[in-house]
Amino acid sequence: MKYTASTPVADIGLAAPAVRALHGAGYHTLQEVAGVSAKELASLHGFGPNGQKKLHQALTDAGLRDSIDAKPASE
Repeated sequence: MKYTASTPVADIGLAAPAVRALHGAGYHTLQEVAGVSAKELASLHGFGPNGQKKLHQALTDAGLRDSIDAKPASE
């Protein structure tokens, strides 16, 4: 699926706890989360490695991050 900067994070296939974690931190769209470090995302309760992978792929698809950019913090 092709995403855009305005795609809601709730629409990229994340588990409910990951979406709640992002919303709780004030991130609602891919654009809002694009500049956030993998370390900061990993610190959010409910946002784990699977969420990081899906988010990274969505950001890459939206052109907001290079495909060789950041790896999830757990790697």
